[in-house]
Amino acid sequence: MREEVSRRQFLQVTSAAALVGSRALPAAERPYVPGPFRGTLCLFSKSVPHLNWQELAKSCKRAGFGGVDLTVRPDGHVMPERAPEDLPKAVAAIRAEGVDVPFITTQLVSADDPTARPIMSTAAKLSIPRMKPGYYHYRLNGDKPVDVRKQVEEAGNQFRGLAKLAEEYEIQLGFHNHAGYIGCQIWDFAPVIDTLNPLWVGYYYDLENAAAEGGEGGWRIDANLVMPRLKMMAAKDLYWKKTETQGWRPVTCPLGEGMCNYKTLLRMAAEAGFHGPISLHMEYQILGVSDEQGIALSRETDRALMAAAQRNLDTLKSLLREAYESP
Repeated sequence: MREEVSRRQFLQVTSAAALVGSRALPAAERPYVPGPFRGTLCLFSKSVPHLNWQELAKSCKRAGFGGVDLTVRPDGHVMPERAPEDLPKAVAAIRAEGVDVPFITTQLVSADDPTARPIMSTAAKLSIPRMKPGYYHYRLNGDKPVDVRKQVEEAGNQFRGLAKLAEEYEIQLGFHNHAGYIGCQIWDFAPVIDTLNPLWVGYYYDLENAAAEGGEGGWRIDANLVMPRLKMMAAKDLYWKKTETQGWRPVTCPLGEGMCNYKTLLRMAAEAGFHGPISLHMEYQILGVSDEQGIALSRETDRALMAAAQRNLDTLKSLLREAYESP
């Protein structure tokens, strides 16, 4: 009990200080001391569903990752209904290889989900400090107008209940901005998150989704908004391509080859003092290796996909060194 109280008090003090500090002074006016990035670089396990827990950890370690962004959702590495039994086994197998699980990715959107409490309680017992919830969809009706404000309000009520449950188990929620869904523009959902305890609720910022949704200017506004509450970050890239049948479409690509301005974003993160986990997503197609979602086609192509992941990781490490260690 003494350790639990100490951990809670430590998080409350450090999170409150970071929030107050980041609001008190603009990033450009705060003293910045260059130094190595101290967060954990993870692989999003979605890309290699054929690997078991031990194989996943070994592959990540060989490629140079320090952690796994572990899927606890349908078709994930741990089935939600099996979390109490399988999540401890998965985490034990991964940690046995010297790899961490700094957060899990779920599809939870409501505290009423029967798997919500078992997942969070199990994660808390395993000292997994963070969790990504699921997504809230805009329900559009073709070209007919719909009341999107009401839909945001409904989603906000669900998220508040989920946040209350997360606080009960001392799990930090990172809201992921996903293109096309509620919250991708950040502004629509920020009024909900602003009312919640920053110790337990923040953002899982995705520059690629922000750029796809908001272009060159939109992502910068979003990034400034999320920095005081940044819990986790995704790393992936895209560019725009004109197709004959669908017109202009965003196309995902290897990190550093697209339009996402990671140099600026990571410098902003460095000056804000962010050292949380970063999850590398392999969401582009490699012919003969992965599908259009970046998922390995078979067990036989896992090694080739992990080789690509290592190249992306090397790019990410280089970007982090430049952003965090340069004066």
